[in-house]
Parts: sequence; structure tokens; C-alpha cells
Amino acid sequence: MAKIALFGAAGAIGHSLADTLRQRGENYRVVGRDRARLEKAFGSDPKAKIVTWDPDDPASIREAAREVDTLIYLVGVPYNHFELHPQVMQKTLDGAIAEGVRRILLIGTVYPYGTPVSTPMSEKHPRDPVTFKGRMRKEQEDLLLAADAAGKIEGVVLRLPDFYGPGVEASLLDDTFKAAVEGRTANMVGPIDTPHEFVFVPDVGPVALDLAAKPEAKGRWWNLAGAGVTTQRQMAEMAFAATGKKMKIRVAGKGMLRVVGLFNPIMRELVEMHYLQTTPVLLDDTELTALLGKVKKTSYAEGVKQCVEYQQRRGSSR
Repeated sequence: MAKIALFGAAGAIGHSLADTLRQRGENYRVVGRDRARLEKAFGSDPKAKIVTWDPDDPASIREAAREVDTLIYLVGVPYNHFELHPQVMQKTLDGAIAEGVRRILLIGTVYPYGTPVSTPMSEKHPRDPVTFKGRMRKEQEDLLLAADAAGKIEGVVLRLPDFYGPGVEASLLDDTFKAAVEGRTANMVGPIDTPHEFVFVPDVGPVALDLAAKPEAKGRWWNLAGAGVTTQRQMAEMAFAATGKKMKIRVAGKGMLRVVGLFNPIMRELVEMHYLQTTPVLLDDTELTALLGKVKKTSYAEGVKQCVEYQQRRGSSR
């Protein structure tokens, strides 16, 4: 029986968690709206049990959470409908509590911190979101932590910076890796020389699962920082150097995002979050490493190399 369920499993972090569970020989449940997508991603793994759900149907949520000990919450919503984040979290919480789920670990973001008042930011940094998306993410966290404080369920938040990895399309760097392999101009969101950090997606699974297993982790949030400070330009330079092609980049600033946003609603949403590109938003994960011990962090050089090699394999298989 699967004691761990990945709600919203079909995304990049879900794959990292599933890979880790598979390597550890553990059964697990993958939960999502689209069965075909789940079958494509996890159907070949005998350790995975595929379950579909409807977050608007309480009975469906309860069935997906039945006999689960630990629920890893990865549920996404459309980028232009962040008001759904607290709504879906509340519905999931209600179903999980009704089914006796012991713990929920939420994969969170830096959005609730808002504009940094100190760098790097530890868990003691105030959560003072300056955007609607940040407020919705904070409200989502607060629902989980309030349920923990009330003794209804154990709640944990693992906070991540921007991420990247082989085949991870929801990344600022995805087009850069593709362009480096194809020899074309990379489209980037700037400015690209601001100090930045990225977490390598395959590194997240082991950290999240180890954190979920720690009783003392409950009732709070934990930061996972990247492999150090870099910039988008440095990442692009490594990618093009890995392919031996001349670096060509096209950088869209806030003004260009506004123009493109007139025709593309998702790009329009990036305007609100543009402070993440102009202000260094760097995490301090000293407390996490003190709790878990050594945390594997793939170097940017190795991570970029793996991303480029993935795109090269993908191109040669077409």
C-alpha cells in the first residue's frame, strides 16, 4: 500500500519525487486530473499507483487521500488564476483531515516573502508579499499551518527558489538550453545580470522526502537554497559553451513584457513578478541543512551540462 501520495504529480517536482521513491524501493501514489498524462509519466513504474481526482469534488479528494500517511502537495493552478491556490488547498485539507492523513508537505515558493529586507533570507525573514500571487501563496501556507496549529494535521512547507533541470519547461532557462543546442537566439526575461539562484529539480525529491519524514519539521516553513549565487547570463554562457555555439540572446525587460502581455495573458502575469528579476532574492537554508545534514546540490556547471545533453538527445530522437 502506498503511504506517500504526490498530489499534482505530473509536474517537474513530482517526477523528481517519484524518481527518488522508485530508487528507494517505496510504493507511492500519483494523483492528478489527467489520467493519460499520469499514465505516460508513471505507467511503466510498478511502484506507482495512478489515481485521478477532481479538486471540486469532496468525495474525489477523500478517495485520492484514503489510507495515505504523507501527502506531498504539488498542485498547480493557471498562472493567471492564483486565487485558486488557497481554494484548492482548503478543499484538499478538508479531505485529507477527514481521511486521517498524518502530514501534508507543501512545495512552496519565495513569493510570500515579498521584497527582501535582508539577503540572504532565512526563515525568520518576514512574509510580506508585495504581489497578488504572493498573497495567494501566503494564504495557502497559512491554511496549512493553521490546521497544524489546531492539531488537525501536521503541516510543513518547503520553500524553493526558481528551478531548472533536464526537460523542465516551466523554467526561466528552458529556452536558453534549447537555443544553445539549436544554435538560435535565446529568449530571456531580464535583467539577466542580477544575482540569482536556481535549484536543480532532481535534487528536490530527496530533500522533500527526508524533510517529510522528520517529526520536528512540522508547523513551519523551511528554505532550500540553490547551489550558490549565479546570474542568468552566466547560465546562458555555460549552456552555449557546452554546445560550442556562439551565444545569442534576446532579453525582454518589464516594458517588453507589458507589450507582449497585450496578446499573451501568461506573459502579462510576469509583469507583476518582475521584482524577482531586479532584486536579488536569495535564500539561507542553514536551518534545513542543520536538520537534514548534508544536502546534495548539483553544481550549476553540471546541471547546465545535463540540461544541454537532454536537449541534444531529444533533438537526435526526433
